[in-house]
Amino acid sequence: ADVAETLRLKHSADVVVYSSSPSELLDTLRSLKPRYVAIVEKPENIGRDYVIDFHHTSRDIDEDIYADFMWGIITGYDAEAAMRMVENSTEPLLIKDAVATIMELNSAKWFDRYAWVDDHTKGLWGEKRGLGAEIKTDSVAPEQVLRKFTDLYAEFDPDLIVTAAHATQKNLEMPYSLGNLKPRNGKLYAEDKFTQEEWDLLNSGKRRVYAAVGNCLIGDMNNTKESMAAAWLNGSNAATMIGYVVTTWHGRNGWGALKYWVSNPERYTLAEAVYINQQDLVHQHNEWTPALLKERYDFCDEFMEELTTAAGRVSEVTGREVDLDNAQDWDMIGFWHDRDVLVYYGDPKWEVRLQSAGEQDYTITSERKGKRYIVTITTGKDFSMEKMRGDKFKQEHVLDLPFSYIFPERLKSPKLKGDKWGKAVVDENFMLLYDAEFEPSSTYEIIIKTK
Repeated sequence: ADVAETLRLKHSADVVVYSSSPSELLDTLRSLKPRYVAIVEKPENIGRDYVIDFHHTSRDIDEDIYADFMWGIITGYDAEAAMRMVENSTEPLLIKDAVATIMELNSAKWFDRYAWVDDHTKGLWGEKRGLGAEIKTDSVAPEQVLRKFTDLYAEFDPDLIVTAAHATQKNLEMPYSLGNLKPRNGKLYAEDKFTQEEWDLLNSGKRRVYAAVGNCLIGDMNNTKESMAAAWLNGSNAATMIGYVVTTWHGRNGWGALKYWVSNPERYTLAEAVYINQQDLVHQHNEWTPALLKERYDFCDEFMEELTTAAGRVSEVTGREVDLDNAQDWDMIGFWHDRDVLVYYGDPKWEVRLQSAGEQDYTITSERKGKRYIVTITTGKDFSMEKMRGDKFKQEHVLDLPFSYIFPERLKSPKLKGDKWGKAVVDENFMLLYDAEFEPSSTYEIIIKTK
């Protein structure tokens, strides 16, 4: 209750109460029409279906297919940890230092300091020690990878941690399963699989962001505070965490959120990147199989059984045989699988952004003129359409991004004027242009009619 009251005062917010599920509040949410929703809840009440249910609720506010608000869950090992999440997300944070277990961020152009252990070459690791510093790589014996990661974590004291190795609700593996991080009493510790030695993951008290963009299950609180998610939020002081609540294989939601964030540094907060990626995903999913938007994906423990069940349902909906060897059919099922299973822990209004590498050579402004809403894009001489589309980042999971813009205010019955922009989505909260072509040193006006 104290946490909810602190949030209310912080945001001049309305507080509403449910009995067992926030989805009970659908009618209330329709009346309030919020742009942001924070759910304050104990970890013992948060599990996979809790998250999936509220994703559906977020799209059921009005008659269109898109989510009508950004939302996050405020929780923690205990009430003190939940309150710390709120306090740590009061002041903006510009991410400058990071540590990862992936290679996709290895250009390190967004970071002053960056270190990683590699998930493509066993034992490889690297570091960057300054904004303009050289990126250096080295290697350790496989049995030293866990120790190297925890040493880098302690030394670099990162604002951001990004991971994508194997995981469950109870452990995070280093790449190639070379040791584990595990939760214990609300904190993380390292367990060496070779020597059975254990040591704590050091925490300086610095507030952090944890983006588990490709890990299975690590975002699932699993109805217990003795989970990886609770330990990241508590012992490692993550004021925000994103992660999957199911076993992941397609990866569109997690990697897509990261792609939107790194392609729009300083423009999108992490919550905004998660949100706009999910609306892009929903739009494409709807183009393939609109009848599935209200359907729940049938998750099960056996992968091929799950795929076969999903393929059968898609075949039933589309009226044609689905071929799992066909790339589009694979994506169709993968989008359905991924649609409702990425969770955002934290205050969705928190201003947490990546610092720009100086490559986004364009600006976007907007203004209302009567019943017209005008979005203006101004490109510089070094503007690159390829960079706006994501610069091929993680292309095997996420193709080129559309031009995207989240309106600073909710628009009433918006409609794009004219047809010059081709395939487009204009919702009351955002815009996606799939066929936009911008040139350097140019100005473009997008006119939206509103009521």
